[in-house]
Amino acid sequence: MATFVLVHGAWGGSYAFRAVRGLLHADGHEAVSPSLTGIGERAHLTGPHVDLSLHVLDVVNAIRYEDLRDVVLLGFSYGGMVVTGALDPLGDRVREVVYLDAFVPADGDSVTTLTGNPPPGFPELGAPWAAPAPVRQYEDPAAAARAIPRRVPQPLGTFTEPVRLSVPLEDRGLGLTYVRATADPDGATFEPFARRAREHPAWRYHEIATTHVVPENRPDELAAILRTLA
Repeated sequence: MATFVLVHGAWGGSYAFRAVRGLLHADGHEAVSPSLTGIGERAHLTGPHVDLSLHVLDVVNAIRYEDLRDVVLLGFSYGGMVVTGALDPLGDRVREVVYLDAFVPADGDSVTTLTGNPPPGFPELGAPWAAPAPVRQYEDPAAAARAIPRRVPQPLGTFTEPVRLSVPLEDRGLGLTYVRATADPDGATFEPFARRAREHPAWRYHEIATTHVVPENRPDELAAILRTLA
């Protein structure tokens, strides 16, 4: 049996992995999905102090306090920044990193530098420290009805702060997996990272023919891929 730690993306929350957690639990695996400060279930803690380092600490503490080891650590979308930043402090607790339609940064990268643009929504900010949630496409109207009201503004420090990684991913001796959502109309952002995974022998590569919100659109297909890593 395996231990999965599932890290959600920007503007979202751990609720996105509810169905995936249930499928993994049914197989006897442990599946934990920490909530990142200031968004999702912890939206009441938002503020200009929230940055990438705080989100990294959210994940590191969730793993340390539960004393989780031999972890399969998944980062969805922006969560790729978070799980990458968590690798140095977690040391040998992680054995595999999964990037789910996600950013794959190197040391010193930020969301802003990787996209070459200001954070999404930056010109229309209602507050100087947060970006409003962009529109996402859900296959199931019930999933959309559940998720859309729960999407909240994302503190900009999470997009502008650079990640820290002392050793490149491919040199760390970890398993590396990339899962690409191939039917997203705005998917060009993540194509360079998918290409890197397709072309580098250190990576496993999978595709799911859906839009960006993979955990809510295709939990069964995602869980099936994760089972292969158990």
